[in-house]
Amino acid sequence: MNRVMAVDLGAARTGVAVSDELGMLAHPWKTLPGGADSLEAVVAAVGEIRPSRVLVGLPRNMDGSSGPAAEAAKTFAEALRGRVDCPVDLWDERLTTMAAQRALRESGRKARDQRGVVDQVAAQILLQSWLDRMPCDLG
Repeated sequence: MNRVMAVDLGAARTGVAVSDELGMLAHPWKTLPGGADSLEAVVAAVGEIRPSRVLVGLPRNMDGSSGPAAEAAKTFAEALRGRVDCPVDLWDERLTTMAAQRALRESGRKARDQRGVVDQVAAQILLQSWLDRMPCDLG
């Protein structure tokens, strides 16, 4: 399996995580600009990482419905598909930011020190959930 990249979109920041080449472990990679600059930044990251697949976090509501953020993620994923040469999939990211904040807090990071990495860790949690649910031979 080649590396897989996950993107946690945000209005201010976009977190990126990548898998190892075996497709077993997700690692935080980088925080990119959010908002209007996120598409160009993610396209550049795909060029640098050269993943076999990109996952875009789909922030569904707790009842499974789609709100404005989910629609924005779908639009982003569609635009990204037109700009990169690998598959782009949406993956449920419910509660990843909360889980990332909790993990960082439990590791001793204060809330003000989390800002630069919480989006990366949310992307890592998103990617690890995908890796844990995929057969080992997917590429």
